[in-house]
Amino acid sequence: MPKNMSLKKVPIPEQAPEVRNKNFEEVATGYTKEMALEEANRCLNCKNKPCMQGCPVQVHIPEFIEAITEQNFEKAYAIIKKTSSLPAVCGRVCPQESQCEKYCVRGIKGEAVAIGRLERFVADYCMNNNTEEKINIQKNGRKVAVLGAGPAGLTCAGDLAKAGFSVTVFEAFHKAGGVLVYGIPEFRLPKSIVQKEIDGLKELGVEIQTNMVVGKTVSIDELREEGYEAFFIGTGAGLPAFMNIPGENLNGVYSANEFLTRINLMKAYQFPKYDTPVYLGKRVAVVGGGNVAMDAARCAKRLGAEEVYIIYRRGEEEMPARLEEIHHAKEEGIIFKLLTNPVEVLGDDKGWVTGIRCVKMELGEPDASGRRRPQPKENSEFDIALENVIIAIGQTPNPLIKSTTEGLETQKWGGIITNEAGKTSLDGVYAGGDAVTGAATVILAMGAGKTAAKSIADYLLKK
Repeated sequence: MPKNMSLKKVPIPEQAPEVRNKNFEEVATGYTKEMALEEANRCLNCKNKPCMQGCPVQVHIPEFIEAITEQNFEKAYAIIKKTSSLPAVCGRVCPQESQCEKYCVRGIKGEAVAIGRLERFVADYCMNNNTEEKINIQKNGRKVAVLGAGPAGLTCAGDLAKAGFSVTVFEAFHKAGGVLVYGIPEFRLPKSIVQKEIDGLKELGVEIQTNMVVGKTVSIDELREEGYEAFFIGTGAGLPAFMNIPGENLNGVYSANEFLTRINLMKAYQFPKYDTPVYLGKRVAVVGGGNVAMDAARCAKRLGAEEVYIIYRRGEEEMPARLEEIHHAKEEGIIFKLLTNPVEVLGDDKGWVTGIRCVKMELGEPDASGRRRPQPKENSEFDIALENVIIAIGQTPNPLIKSTTEGLETQKWGGIITNEAGKTSLDGVYAGGDAVTGAATVILAMGAGKTAAKSIADYLLKK
């Protein structure tokens, strides 16, 4: 039996909403050792480990939590690192409530064990105390190229490096990390944490080449000539979708992708220290209901916008964003306009945004996603005066890889077609993450990278 039978998780300390909505420091400050021990003692250490079935990278959850109860944090970290390349990242941004914690037995009659918070504690403790042991790797002389330094690519690279392969990661941006550095705000995932995880991969022997656009700077065929025998495409989904409504081309309209990249990767929130300004008025609307929309809205608030709206065509129950992100956004003063759909961005004669025209919606029968389809109400148009609109309704894979790689089969919408092992239509070429599925979660991308790494190892060692 667990020593702590509380039905509630140990709360995690957070900055006060009225303080944090004016800075980019991390919202949650993390468990202390005492808090971690108290929460770890809620775990039943189930023999059949139901929580593991919800983890895409198969972290041995009860084992690492048991190590915490023994105050052997180094052992807990080593257990996590056996299957996860980025524990400090996953402990912060994974949707645990719909994955591992969803299956936790303690969640039947109370709250699940705070698996994500415990993972974060262990990772932070060991990274801050430099307790990670060096791995002795025997190189096998086989070369693998990984295209894209996001969660999928980094995970694939780490697993292959541990297996003895010489891995080079080619990244288009000037900094590795993919969505971890350009998409997720500093207050959710500090860039220093991401860099520490990347430095750990480099210690395994992973080489990372930045400013390398595969398809432009170099091609897969050219890399083959350089001795690379297998490839993993983890280039993500960086092509933003738009609504195709009148006024979307006005000054003051951003894609969430551009807006967040300027803020997160290019440090616009530290302007003029970093020369990347973002024009933002006092009133901002973010269109969408996912995590990206929440991130964009919360960033706008921190940059000084007085009124920030989330405009979403369904209700709150249908929102795909994490419950924690919705909760934090509300606490920080974000205004939710639900069952509302934009039909036009309004502007002045100089081409600048002055507002957005919307219609009220009502939910009808379920659509292909299983969510009830929103339908516009008659004569329900209304306008909201504002200076900026940020479109956060999704992204698709960049078509560059397909257009420059002959024979690579893709879906009509751009996703690379693979089998369950991550194999594409080309010999020795594998893919995973958002480049295959479209925009999804960090941990699902990591799971795909892990699957592909095993497939690549099997493929090369049989050659």
